[in-house]
Amino acid sequence: MTTRINRRALHKRAVGIIATATAVVALSMTGIGAANAADRVTFTDSVPKWATAANDAGAAPTDETIEGEIYLPLRDPQGATALAKAVSSPINLAFRKALSPAQWISRFSPTQADSDAVVSFLTTAGLTITAVPASRQYVVFRGTAEQLGSIFGTSLHSFDYAGQQLIAPTSAPSLPSAVGSKVSGVSIEQSRMLTRPDSIRQGDLGASSTPQISRKAAAAPVVSTPCSHYSGEHVVTVPPSYNGQTQYGTYNCGYTPSQLRSAYGLSSLTKSGVNGSGQTVAIIDAYASPSIVKDVNTYSAANGEPGLTNSSYQQLVPKPSEFTDQAICQYPSGWQSEQTLDVESVHGIAPGARILYVGGTNCGGGLDVAMSKILDNKLATIVSNSYGNVGEAVPADVIQGEVNIQLQAAGEGIGLYFSSGDNGDEAANLGYPSPDFPASSPWVTAVGGTSMGIDKNGKMAFETGWGDTVDQIVKTSTGALAYTEPLPGTRFVGGAGGGTSAIFPQPDYQKNAVPASLANGFRVSPDVAALADPYTGFQIGLRPIIDDTTLETGDFVNETYGGTSLATPIVAAQIALVQQSTHTSIGFANPTLYGIKRVLPSSFRDVLPLNPTQAVAYTSATSGNSYLVSFDQDTSLKTAKGYDSVTGLGGVSFGLLSLVAAGRH
Repeated sequence: MTTRINRRALHKRAVGIIATATAVVALSMTGIGAANAADRVTFTDSVPKWATAANDAGAAPTDETIEGEIYLPLRDPQGATALAKAVSSPINLAFRKALSPAQWISRFSPTQADSDAVVSFLTTAGLTITAVPASRQYVVFRGTAEQLGSIFGTSLHSFDYAGQQLIAPTSAPSLPSAVGSKVSGVSIEQSRMLTRPDSIRQGDLGASSTPQISRKAAAAPVVSTPCSHYSGEHVVTVPPSYNGQTQYGTYNCGYTPSQLRSAYGLSSLTKSGVNGSGQTVAIIDAYASPSIVKDVNTYSAANGEPGLTNSSYQQLVPKPSEFTDQAICQYPSGWQSEQTLDVESVHGIAPGARILYVGGTNCGGGLDVAMSKILDNKLATIVSNSYGNVGEAVPADVIQGEVNIQLQAAGEGIGLYFSSGDNGDEAANLGYPSPDFPASSPWVTAVGGTSMGIDKNGKMAFETGWGDTVDQIVKTSTGALAYTEPLPGTRFVGGAGGGTSAIFPQPDYQKNAVPASLANGFRVSPDVAALADPYTGFQIGLRPIIDDTTLETGDFVNETYGGTSLATPIVAAQIALVQQSTHTSIGFANPTLYGIKRVLPSSFRDVLPLNPTQAVAYTSATSGNSYLVSFDQDTSLKTAKGYDSVTGLGGVSFGLLSLVAAGRH
């Protein structure tokens, strides 16, 4: 045992010596010594705010491989911004006169020489280049903590943050001036590895704030709540609740594609051939499901929907051997249900649309690479992104690098749709309220969430803001039913993200459209909303990954999901229907959406609080505990008349989106 430990220690020491030596050689080859700080460019905005002494957990393992990303500045950032505004604004003569990828890259991308210089420096320093997009906006690379610390003139430590340990530099990274002058930002930290799917499976209640009642309760629920296939199918008795009401419907079994199309008023359109034909919806997630086509086709056959074919579904995905950072990114199994939800919901709303799935090698730089594959070749004009960071806790240089990618999308007439998040205002995770990035960016359409009931005739029975709080139902000593807490309870189990950005000024399109008391001069998200509540959620079907090493899958199962991960592909699919029917590419939609709101406010379904509060009864199949799930209880975020930070402008309709496509407002 002793010999084994010594060998490991010697190995780590050898790796560290080699890495340090390599870095010194690389620096000297540029003609700049590592110790000469005056000849280096320091990137003070590339250190995450959570990398503090109070959170420091010690030096990172010297031989752990870490992903890094260097961002290069646009040649004409003001011009790229002006173009993105012009081609997206209906009152501009350049409206929808977008550039091709080749034109955009030629005008705004970093030069090939600057990109080559950065790649050469990193390669010479001994780092592994993972990707360089055709747009040359960034370089993704990998190296050990020892290598990165030496090359970038800092030390990498582990920090306790958001419930786990993340690696980050203890001081601002720097580069020799010869290469640093060509760089706008450096990421050698793991804040973006917190990017996670914005989906919630029905029944994922999180940690309980109250003790379990007993094992007997699990065997015999105090309230038997069979799931309902439509709103009000099953009604059960609960303790007196809102306005003394004791009769409530039960949670949803999972709506089918035909039910969603009916509730959103799309059934007649689909029958008439408006089904997304001729349109491509791109979907980006991390990794790739090994059974996606088989799963969708099994699911579709069971629901009377058309299956996927080689022409209606294509994917650009890494090989399993290329998957990286699996543990911190929640493994391929953690993203499989997200990919399935995205594909099956897009296919359900727009069954004739072509779906292009692009998978990242991880949940960090891999997602950038996936996005660039679409933008650099304009493989789609609609891109659905059901993931986000925890708040805006990402270094400023990294955020600017991401915004530059979004400017490329807008300049090329490509609409990016991002989920607003599932943790409400994020205060429970961050200690302060914050919207999630990238949804908080002014250059994407952020999609919030609603709770929605569909009646037995396929009509929308109710719609309110998504924010679920549960209150457990128990039996008292007298046998009467009671709640463990005053309604609605204190246990928040999911709600739409949103709120006021701390970094992005208010975009022009939100001025006079968002209450000044809410905006306070900054961007507010979301912009629009769709179904997101898992207790009024969408049924998906998949063969779950049961081994993340071999990607072996189990038997086919149906599950019910929600989250703004559901809302986002629903909106993206509706955009595909509109583009087909109007023969128009919408591009970045926000300026037109807010313009229509100003002159035709009734075009949006204003999502409001309901009186009395809407709720459903639910019994956990795992614990046997019964709950009343109260809707529209989204942390500090509240629904209100007009714009609000849960649903944005409100729910969208085909008629509204047709106006967007036509650019009439």
